Amino acid sequence: MPDPLADDLAELADRHGVPGAQLGLRRGDEVVSLAVGLGRDEAVPLGSLTKPFTAALVLALVQDGDVDLDAPLADQLPHFAPGAAVTARHLLSHTSGLMSDVPAEDGPAGGRRAWVATCPEETVHPPGTVFSYSNVGYLVAGHLAEEITGMEWADAVTAIVLDPLDVRPGFVPGPSERPVAVGHSALGARIVPVAEHDLTELEAPTGALALSADDLLAFVAGCRGDVGEAMRADALAGVEIGPYGMADGWGLGWARYDGGWHGHDGTGPGTSCHVRFDRDSAVALTTVANTGAALWRDLVARLRARGFPVGDHPPPPGRAVAPPPGCAGSYANGDAVFSVADGPDGLVLSLDGRPHSDLTCHGGLRFTLRERAAGRVRHAGRFVAGPDGIEHLQLTGRLARRVR
Repeated sequence: MPDPLADDLAELADRHGVPGAQLGLRRGDEVVSLAVGLGRDEAVPLGSLTKPFTAALVLALVQDGDVDLDAPLADQLPHFAPGAAVTARHLLSHTSGLMSDVPAEDGPAGGRRAWVATCPEETVHPPGTVFSYSNVGYLVAGHLAEEITGMEWADAVTAIVLDPLDVRPGFVPGPSERPVAVGHSALGARIVPVAEHDLTELEAPTGALALSADDLLAFVAGCRGDVGEAMRADALAGVEIGPYGMADGWGLGWARYDGGWHGHDGTGPGTSCHVRFDRDSAVALTTVANTGAALWRDLVARLRARGFPVGDHPPPPGRAVAPPPGCAGSYANGDAVFSVADGPDGLVLSLDGRPHSDLTCHGGLRFTLRERAAGRVRHAGRFVAGPDGIEHLQLTGRLARRVR
């Protein structure tokens, strides 16, 4: 098994212009650890794959009786204005209704506590009613852990989650005791290093960890007991709108995929990382290229062909159809506004008033998105209808409400 996998990894890395990748795979008692262009122990920025670690931190505090999953956060974060309606369970399952992303102009001045105190009382969606992927929710979750432990998030996640696994973390941004690999971006035929990280220290609980593929396998194996069960168990019962385009369901930290698989993806400036696991198997891939997601998709197909049925959530199948009526308009989630307009060849998505992507529509109000700059299909999304017509747009799990 190792030799064909090594060949696959090298071939796919070359095909997709990925200068470095790590692959860890466990099936029963057999473990395979491979790397191309990177050392096996180099730390790679995980991006949003940091979130399951923040979830594990909060759930460890739940297990110790320090946090109540279903009590209003106002009990422990009185400075958090929406806390009377939002719970820790909402934060970890992306059902808090909080805006998806920290406004671009917001910086780390005053730290997380000061920023959390500025959150408006009114949420984008009523808490507990819909899934809408929220970096802000995990920022608040990380801050909750800080308030309970008296430690900064990085220190708390290291001491409570990683030290018991003998995993030494790297971090971006900020000081890191462990060297962190540099990401790369494809610019036409050129692959260039990404010199800076766009994540602020404020947002560290949402995406600051850097680890190896082997470290990810260790984390998956260590997520057991009550914490592991809570991270995997379905948390979306009764939720009106689920995580289309990202997964088939969600727990308190892990995405859920059909066939009993769980996992999470993460991207950062010039990196793309992925982990999937079921009861007996696990696979982790880290890459230092913005084309790593394409490598992942091809790797999943290769693994399935070899009898390793990795759970994933691909774009919707089926032929293209004419854009359904009523989709054009503007949709907002916090400060992010998505504008959809009719174009000569179909629907065009604009961000900040600039044409960004072309949408190919499929049945059931679903679409695939092709970025104009990159020329690649990158995401699957959908429109969501209500009693009065199209009411929402869902893209990368974020649910934006029609505003006009």
